[in-house]
Amino acid sequence: MEKFFRLKENNTDVKTEVLAGITTFMTMAYILAINPLILSDAGMDPGGVFTATALAATLATLIMALYAKYPFGLAPGMGLNAFFAYTIVLGKMGKTWQFALTAVLIEGIIFILLSFVNVREAIFNSIPINLKKAVSVGIGLFVAFIGLSGADIITAGDGTLLALGDLTSGAPIVAIVGIIVTGFLLYKNVKGALLIGILVATVLGIPLGVTILPEGFKTIVSLPPSIKNVAFQFVGFDEIFSMEMLVVVFTFLFVDIFDTVGTLAGVASKADMLDEDGKLPRVGKALMADAVGTLAGACLGTSTVTTFVESASGVAEGGRTGLTALSTAGMFALSLFFAPLFTLIPSAATAPALVIVGLFMMSPIKDIDFDDFTEGIPAFLAIVMMPFAYSIAEGIVFGMVSYVVLKAITGKFKDISLTMWILAALFVAKVIFI
Repeated sequence: MEKFFRLKENNTDVKTEVLAGITTFMTMAYILAINPLILSDAGMDPGGVFTATALAATLATLIMALYAKYPFGLAPGMGLNAFFAYTIVLGKMGKTWQFALTAVLIEGIIFILLSFVNVREAIFNSIPINLKKAVSVGIGLFVAFIGLSGADIITAGDGTLLALGDLTSGAPIVAIVGIIVTGFLLYKNVKGALLIGILVATVLGIPLGVTILPEGFKTIVSLPPSIKNVAFQFVGFDEIFSMEMLVVVFTFLFVDIFDTVGTLAGVASKADMLDEDGKLPRVGKALMADAVGTLAGACLGTSTVTTFVESASGVAEGGRTGLTALSTAGMFALSLFFAPLFTLIPSAATAPALVIVGLFMMSPIKDIDFDDFTEGIPAFLAIVMMPFAYSIAEGIVFGMVSYVVLKAITGKFKDISLTMWILAALFVAKVIFI
């Protein structure tokens, strides 16, 4: 493992990497419970979706571990599964879930082709260094917001967009205690502080009615549910070549490309993995893991696979190599036999880790050049629009388009790459025509 993953070269060791991988899994594990619920609303078999989700996450994260050798976890993404269920199937489009699954398959094929010609790598490398640092900060705010809202500390207000929740109720108490415990452990330099915080919060949730224990040991361990009702369920060629399929595939492509690119840029920036030019070595291999995961996920019966922002939790624990991702993949494989357990860890218990990770990812903000307004304004827009729009992709859109416009109108054309011009034009066209 030392030779394959170059642990000493990356200032890490087996124990740190494995613990980091488990931590990443713990903060991602909610997808094993949530994804089947969302896709079952579209008419899919929830048991089959659970197995497909775990298998797709295992395969994609294994590729990230052994091929790209980065500490990033992958799984079917939030947001993309909601678009799958609530826009394509249950929304005004009114298509079948088989139609949506076929769109995911086509997206995966296109991604693999784009990865071979390095289009996605060119997109990653074209993002200016200040925007890459801003993406890290924006993801930090976004992740913290997910944690706070998942624990009902932040809720929808009465007459306001957001408001403070009832801090005397169970979920906020669990999350707040978890944050305090995690913060104390970090102060004491305790390894695995984030993971311990999740476990403490989960246990605390039992008497408060937040953590629901399964009934009996037999409900904890089981064989994986069958995927026969969801795997390889695709539509015919007449629907594949329709205009509606084109729109759906483009939307999947747009969201997944920039969610993945944004996540890689932000997490890699925090882990000091970017080189002196602001590029991520082997980014093409990391993007290939995402592409193959999406293709395999569609065949197995789940929505688009993407790199998870929660990977930042493992990086924060010291994960620096593919051994972290290998540990995460192993946990996903193991989870196949513990399906009932993934309703056990409540979102309130993962909130402390997400909030602390948000803090960690804020640090690059001190390196952003806010004195140059053609750099500072796009960076600021990228930061604030991620939590405000509840989308990493939309934050990147605001940042990149404003960057191109401000640089152009101030005559700083040499700062704008051809890729940035093309992307800005595509973003504007999407807003106007789609």
